[in-house]
Amino acid sequence: MTLPANVRVEAAPNFLHNLEAARQFFTAQDADSAVERFRKLRADLREMIAVLAWSPASGRPARFLAGRSAQARLRSDAVQQLAAQAGLPQLREYVIGRHLVLYAHSDTEVVLLELKHQRQLMYSAED
Repeated sequence: MTLPANVRVEAAPNFLHNLEAARQFFTAQDADSAVERFRKLRADLREMIAVLAWSPASGRPARFLAGRSAQARLRSDAVQQLAAQAGLPQLREYVIGRHLVLYAHSDTEVVLLELKHQRQLMYSAED
C-alpha cells in the first residue's frame, strides 16, 4: 500500500486576518496568558496542517451549509464564493479546541479560508 502524496496547504488572506484578530483578542482578554494561548493555537494549527496535507477530507462537513434561514443562506453563499474563487469544490471544518477552521479542498490542494471561535455565530467572509 502506498501513502498518498502530500497536498499543498495554503492560507487565504482572510484566514491570516482571522488569526491576527484571535491574537489581539487573547491580548485584550488576558495579556498575561495571551502569548502562551496564541502559541498553543499556532501549534494546533501546524498539527492540523500536517493532517490535512496527508488527508484533505479529515475535517467534518461544513455545518453552516445546512442553514435554512435567508440570512444563513446569504452567509453560506458568501463563503461558497470564497471556495469558488480558490477553485476548490469542497468545504469542510476542522475543530481545534474551541476554534473552527473553515477550509476548501480538492485531492491536491487545501486552502484555509477562515478561523473562528466556537462562540462566534458565523464566519466573517471578509477580504
